[in-house]
Amino acid sequence: MLIKEYRIPMPMSVEEYRIAQLYMIQKKSREESCGEGSGVEILENKPYEDGPGGSGQYTHKVYHIGKHIPSWFCAILPQAALRVEEESWNAYPYTRTRYTCPFVEKFSIDIETYYKPDTGNQADVFNLSSAEKRQRTVDPIDIVKDYIPPHEYLVEEDPKLYQSIKTRRGPLSEDWIEEINHNPGQTVVMCAYKLCKVEFRYWGMQSKIERFIHDVVMVRAHRQAWCWQDEWYGLTIEDIRQLELETQLALAKKMAQPERINVPLTYNEQISFHNNYITFIGICLERAK
Repeated sequence: MLIKEYRIPMPMSVEEYRIAQLYMIQKKSREESCGEGSGVEILENKPYEDGPGGSGQYTHKVYHIGKHIPSWFCAILPQAALRVEEESWNAYPYTRTRYTCPFVEKFSIDIETYYKPDTGNQADVFNLSSAEKRQRTVDPIDIVKDYIPPHEYLVEEDPKLYQSIKTRRGPLSEDWIEEINHNPGQTVVMCAYKLCKVEFRYWGMQSKIERFIHDVVMVRAHRQAWCWQDEWYGLTIEDIRQLELETQLALAKKMAQPERINVPLTYNEQISFHNNYITFIGICLERAK
């Protein structure tokens, strides 16, 4: 089993991060939805108590990701390859999500996330066992310094250049994390601690999967959360719910499948699905070779 802990500091509060993520993913849900073959089925959605993180919301969903891969390749894959199952426990500021893909034998991703008001300097927020600590690799993410592939780079999403009109925050310096550490309490900050446990039989895919997660998922998504802040800053949870409703109506029209309820990603699935569906696509592509 691969155990990797990502630590992603962000120059905002824990509550601001929640709004930023909700806004970012509902926006990307609209932009990336391609109609039939790209949607989510909600099998269960109910409150829970005395579960992961205490009390929260449990969901069991099926994602149909056919439109996220080339149509010619989709045509030769079995239907199971285009289906990802998710179980989620959402007790923000803690979440846990588990993914399985029927097409890939003995494969799963289990992700626990804590959102803390620091720069990622807590040594063991997950209370790992000694054996797990020996297996774990810690990967700090810096939204300013970390590499972005040239084809993914956008000037307007560069934290070194971006300054918010509403908050006047930014641009961020190369040493923004060190500056906050040297002046505690002067600037709001939080960190997403993400513990990813990946189990799969085909170890030759490990480096490719890690690169998918690091470059495309962790780095770019969090740069967007920061650089889109003039769009989400000042929004309330009620505002977000209204945006989700509008997105739901837009996606339902685009999906044009009355027999299936296709909804915009809510907080639980927004973060987890957007942050991980690329990983599943990479696995399916690699497995089919």
